[in-house]
Amino acid sequence: MSPAASPASPGGEAGAPRDHAEAAPSRDPRASAPAMLLPSGAPGGAEAPLASRLTWLIALRLAVLTVFLVVTAAVYLGGFTPGSFSSNVALVTVAAAYGVSGIYAVFLRMNRALRAIARAQLVTDQITWTALVYITGGASSGATSLYGLTCLTGAILLGLPGAIVAAASGAAAYLVLCAALGLHLLGVPPDQPAGAYATQWGELRYPMFVNLLAIVVVTLLASYLAERLRATGGRLVQATARAEQAERLAALGRLAAGLAHEIRNPLGSIAGSIELLRTGGTLSDEDRKLCEIIERETARLNDLVGDMLDLSRPRVPTLEGVDLSATARDVVVLAGRSGRGSDVEVRFDGPASAPVTADAAQMRQVVWNLVRNAIQASSAGAVVTVRLWRDPGAWLLEIRDQGRGIPAGARDRLFDAFFTTRTHGMGIGLAVVKRILDDHGFAIEVDSREGEGTAFRVRVPDRPTESGGAERLAVAAELSPRSRPAG
Repeated sequence: MSPAASPASPGGEAGAPRDHAEAAPSRDPRASAPAMLLPSGAPGGAEAPLASRLTWLIALRLAVLTVFLVVTAAVYLGGFTPGSFSSNVALVTVAAAYGVSGIYAVFLRMNRALRAIARAQLVTDQITWTALVYITGGASSGATSLYGLTCLTGAILLGLPGAIVAAASGAAAYLVLCAALGLHLLGVPPDQPAGAYATQWGELRYPMFVNLLAIVVVTLLASYLAERLRATGGRLVQATARAEQAERLAALGRLAAGLAHEIRNPLGSIAGSIELLRTGGTLSDEDRKLCEIIERETARLNDLVGDMLDLSRPRVPTLEGVDLSATARDVVVLAGRSGRGSDVEVRFDGPASAPVTADAAQMRQVVWNLVRNAIQASSAGAVVTVRLWRDPGAWLLEIRDQGRGIPAGARDRLFDAFFTTRTHGMGIGLAVVKRILDDHGFAIEVDSREGEGTAFRVRVPDRPTESGGAERLAVAAELSPRSRPAG
């Protein structure tokens, strides 16, 4: 069997989108934070689009308005009195609110100018509440609390900008009402007791100050809570996505463990038989070329099996002293003797020794996957450079190729498992690299420009950091069979 197919070689079909720029699939919409959260039970849940939230809000505001009208008529006005001023204002206000809501519903059905509709609805609500404030006591009415409700609604719909629109329109409408009463441009409702209304500036100052302060405080708190809810919702969605990915990997691990033995044994037999045929001396040149193709493809299948095992059966790193320079040099030599090492030159540039603390086998696999990925991204005659140098507090390992670079649309998913734009490979190698480095607490950076090549840069600190995935790996190790040693 050739060196590339040897089980001792760390596998990793580097599934980076490198050979051709196929359009990258869009991200799962659940991976981004929801635009805004709705009350519990709202249609659409936390990720409902703006149109759904507006529809829900229209129904909610009409319900609140209707309930408030009934309560106002029954408690404050002592029942509806046909022809009375306050009853007429209340009925006209509610009728106008229903009419405007119908207009908003038409625009919502057309799904056009949704943000403008949201802002207009906030302003309309504040004007509606001002009419109710006027007939329920003026500047000192308890209905002024409805201004804060609209500020909260604005934060839910549009975040801080929506809360500001609601606060500004509510404060303006309330100030206009107070000014009209103070300047006697608007009289006390004729069916209301004059003593219940503040109409002098001395009487208006305190309720104006308290209510405006309440609007500002509610706006700030609503905006803050809305942002926190969005951030929390985003983290929850990401955690759910990670849990689903872990579940998929666990299923893959069970599948890989069952198939690896059955696949590798026939592959070994095929590779050994082809090697005997190729070196027997009885084959023509054409037959030898066919044997070389079979041998090469057998080695590639063996590497794919190893990659799937490496990704799906994580192993807790065993930290020990490792010479990163010696590991990189060994991988460079191995890469030059296998696969496309004959037409792509691999060079090493670094010190004679680079002591680090890591898992030796896993670090060898990281270097191998990155080097092989760089070779596969390169054209014949290109050079892949493995460079190691000292940085304050760490060693930096860089693998640079002269390929076509990574398309901008694919860079965000570069380390996702099973993501690749190549016609061959499964997109596993770089996912294995990322998992190993995350388990060690090491960082990796990617510097790529289309048409100029790509550089992967790994930072290995002098002092090992706590592995964030140690507990997860320990649980996975208990649930799955013993992992295959890497390297």
